[in-house]
Amino acid sequence: MSEVKRNEMPVVAGPDAAEELEADGKRGRRRSKTMSRKEIARELRRQRAFGLVDPELQGIIEEIEARRPRSRAECANGPRPCMFIACKHHLYLDVNPATGSIKLNFPDKEVWEIEHTCALDVADKGGITLEEVGTIMNLTRERIRQVETRGLAKLREIAEDEPRDPTTPHERVVDDDED
Repeated sequence: MSEVKRNEMPVVAGPDAAEELEADGKRGRRRSKTMSRKEIARELRRQRAFGLVDPELQGIIEEIEARRPRSRAECANGPRPCMFIACKHHLYLDVNPATGSIKLNFPDKEVWEIEHTCALDVADKGGITLEEVGTIMNLTRERIRQVETRGLAKLREIAEDEPRDPTTPHERVVDDDED
């Protein structure tokens, strides 16, 4: 009988499990898993009711929070993989600010098993292909293309809405008769 890792989440077969396995079997990757805020709070309450919240662990968490970098300059040369998974640039999980739900991008891996943990590190590398971005973010190349297209459209919309300054160099008109 094999042992289950302490932090490993159990795989639960639901009504969509067959479709999920069929879709993921071709690429060999597991789909992201989203956990609701209620689900997380319920699990925390259950742990506290059984006395599973270790005071020593709580002290360690507080110490880590005190060391958390507050800017890119503080974390750029920090240890990798980045241990601050609650950072908005961390690739291991996503937190929906509206609902508080958490999406595990790599449900079958631990944080130290993924190659890239910080989106800012990837951005510092420069341009990479859609395929590489898809591998880093556990998404398909097509989904990355869709996100890129939507983001560029939003940037164009913002740029069109901004008032233009007539004194910018590319729009300045120079009259040759002024000399």
